[in-house]
Amino acid sequence: MESSGCFINGALVKTETRLSVLSPWSGEVVGEVCLAGEAEWEAAIAAAWEAAKVLKALSSRERSRMLAALAKEVQARQEVFARTIVAEGGKPLTYARGEMDRGVMTLSLAAEEAVRIGGEVLPLDLAPGGDGRWGITRRFPVGPVLGIAPFNFPFNLVAHKVGPALAAGNPIVVKPASKTPLTALKLAHCAHAAGLPPGALQVLPSPVELAERAAADERFRALSFTGSAQVGWHLKNLAGKKRVILELGGNAACIIDAGADLARAAHRAAVGAFAHAGQVCIAVQRILVHQAIYEPFREIFLTTIERDVHAGDPARKDTVVGPMIDAAAAAKVRDWVQEALDGGAALLTGDMGEGNLIPPLVLENVTREMKVWREEIFGPVATLTPFATFAEALELANDSAYGLQAGVFTPHLAHAWQAFETLEVGGVIINDAPIFRQDHMPYGGVKDSGLGREGVRYAVEELTELRLLALKV
Repeated sequence: MESSGCFINGALVKTETRLSVLSPWSGEVVGEVCLAGEAEWEAAIAAAWEAAKVLKALSSRERSRMLAALAKEVQARQEVFARTIVAEGGKPLTYARGEMDRGVMTLSLAAEEAVRIGGEVLPLDLAPGGDGRWGITRRFPVGPVLGIAPFNFPFNLVAHKVGPALAAGNPIVVKPASKTPLTALKLAHCAHAAGLPPGALQVLPSPVELAERAAADERFRALSFTGSAQVGWHLKNLAGKKRVILELGGNAACIIDAGADLARAAHRAAVGAFAHAGQVCIAVQRILVHQAIYEPFREIFLTTIERDVHAGDPARKDTVVGPMIDAAAAAKVRDWVQEALDGGAALLTGDMGEGNLIPPLVLENVTREMKVWREEIFGPVATLTPFATFAEALELANDSAYGLQAGVFTPHLAHAWQAFETLEVGGVIINDAPIFRQDHMPYGGVKDSGLGREGVRYAVEELTELRLLALKV
C-alpha cells in the first residue's frame, strides 16, 4: 500500500486526516494520502506567490529546460505511473500505458511552447496623432493557477494543466480527484527530482469544501477545472474575477453516413463508446446511422463488440472495459438503462453486470426524452438511432445541452463541410469517432460542455495576459 502526504513548497507534508484509496476492481485499499486542511492551503498559496516571482524571472529557455527535465523524469517512470493508474482508477492497462505516452508528450509540448510565447509588432499610425508610433505585444503570466482534475485521466489531464501553466511562468496548485490522488502525487515527486523551484507545482488532496474555498480565493488568478458540468459551472460562480477554463462533460454523437466504411466505423465507434467503461467525456454515446445502412451497420457493430471489446480485470492487456470508478457510478448507469428499457427501448447486447463491472450495453428505440439520450451517462452504454437525411442527423446531434466533440463518418466532402458549419461542438472529427484527441490540438466545448480551450498552446494563451507597449519613436 502506498502512503503519501500533501506536496507543498517542495516537500511532503503529513496531516492527521487520511484518505484511503480503493481499487475500483477489487475494492482493496491500494494507498493512503493525507488530506490538506486550511493551514496547508494557506502554506501552499503563500509558496505559490513566492514561486510566481521566480518563474516570471526565468527566461523562456529556462522554462523550456525545466519542463523537458520534468518530462524526462516522468518518462523514466512510465510503467510505474501506468500501474498506479490501473490500481487506483481501474483503467485497463493498455489504456493506462497509452495515457502515459500522451502525458509525456503533453509535457514535452509544453517545453516546446515555452519558447514560442511571442507577440507582434503593429503600426499605430492609422489615424492622425499616431505618426511615429508602433505597438509591441507580449504575453505575461497571469499568476498562481488552481488546477482541479478528474479521476478518468489522472495523469494526462493533470499534465494539461501543469504543462501550460509552467510554460507560461505560472505556479500551479493541483487538487487531484479524491479517487485517484496517487498519480498526481507521483508527478509532484518527479517535479522535485527535476529541480523545479519550490512552490512551482504543489499537490493537495483535499475535501470538497476546501477546494471550493480555493476556487473563490482571489489569490488564485486562474482556475482550470476538468469534471462534471454541474460542478464546473458551480465553481465558475464562485471564482469571481479570475480566469476560468472549464473542460466539462458531453454525450457525443457519432454520425454514420451512407457510403461510409462500415467495418472501420463500427470498430472506432465500439472503442469510442466502451474504452475505460465509457468514462471519457468524449466517449461515443449516441450513434446516428443512415437508414439505408442501419441494419448492416448494427450487425457489424454488435459483432465487433462481441469479438473485440472485452470486459474484466483492468490489469489484463486485452481488457477494454474495466470497472466503473465506484458503486454509485455503476448504480447510475443501471438506473438510466432500466429507465430506458421501461420506456420502450430495446437492449441489443450486454447485461447489467455485477458490482462495479458493467459489460458493453447497446440500446435502440430510445426517445429524445430519456436520460440515455439527454444526459452524459459516463458509462459503457451506446444508443443506435436511424436517420433519413444528413440534415436530420445534424439536427439530432445538436439535440443536446452539451457540445464537446462529434464524429462523422462520411465519404462526402460536402457533408463533412456541412457538419463543420452546423454542429454545435468544439471539435468535428471526420471519419473517426469523437473520442479522437491529439494533445496539441485545441480542445474544449460549447454550451454546457465548457469554457475556454486546452491543447498546450491554446491553454498557454488562456493562462497569459496580453500586454501592449505603445512606442513613440
